[in-house]
Amino acid sequence: MYDVPDQTGKYAVVTGANSGTGKETVRRLAGAGARIVMAVRTPAKGEAARAEILAQHPQAQLEVRRIDLADLDSVREFAEGMIADGTPIDLLVNNAGVMAPPSRMTTSDDFELQFGSNFLGPFALTLRLLPLLLAAPAPRVATMASGAANFGRIHFDDLQWDKSYRPSTSYAQSKLADLMFAHQLAAIAHDRGWNLMSNAAHPGFTRTNLQTTGPTLGLDKKPLTVRLFERVNPLPSQEAQQGAEPLLYAATSPEAVAGAYYGPSKWFGLVGPTKLTKAPRRSLDEQANARLWLEAERLTGVTLPSRVA
Repeated sequence: MYDVPDQTGKYAVVTGANSGTGKETVRRLAGAGARIVMAVRTPAKGEAARAEILAQHPQAQLEVRRIDLADLDSVREFAEGMIADGTPIDLLVNNAGVMAPPSRMTTSDDFELQFGSNFLGPFALTLRLLPLLLAAPAPRVATMASGAANFGRIHFDDLQWDKSYRPSTSYAQSKLADLMFAHQLAAIAHDRGWNLMSNAAHPGFTRTNLQTTGPTLGLDKKPLTVRLFERVNPLPSQEAQQGAEPLLYAATSPEAVAGAYYGPSKWFGLVGPTKLTKAPRRSLDEQANARLWLEAERLTGVTLPSRVA
């Protein structure tokens, strides 16, 4: 079990904090003394998770704030609230995501749901929070990717899957984009001399509601494939307690480094203790990473703030 170093005095923002790896990340950070903003789409669920964590850690400093990463206005409002508070952010954990809706769905801004929620939303949030991150002494941005990134391709000619939507390939593209974003942010921080660590992690095959919530979006009942998945799972898997550890390692370990990628170490990266993982070749293409960054700026309308650019 990874032992999170002392986080006393650290201020963290964790997205998707009400369930799965997000809630476990908050629980472990809180146990180590961090003060945390639980950024969630549904505040009632966030408050329930907060109460659960406080029952374990009565001294935890937790605040629930609403953000919908599928709505750029919501991202802006959340970031403006944080900026208004003016507290430097030591750690941003981009954890929230959606996986494999059965049909093409869109965000409030008319982006394909997975590309918009998993990549464009976190991209906009990170850039909007950069002034607060760079005001901290040693800030980190840890972004959750997925083993699916290994199978992803960035379809620059059809990023929104207008031509032909496929749930799993769309998900793979969005998680590859997350990994490319983490690498590009690390490169920008290095080039500009920022004391900012950007890295990424993946949870292997971790059992959370991610695998069942996405595939049932827009449906009246669970499809047969989901019901079979819930009953019979032939692959090695693990609970969120273990699955959150690569993200926690990326976010807090003294040994973690910028631009690195962490994941489980056993069964082809499905389960086990954290190790440094080889990033897929496509995520290391510097020209593609820069192109994707510029495209994300164009789509979101969010660019590097002038005071830190």
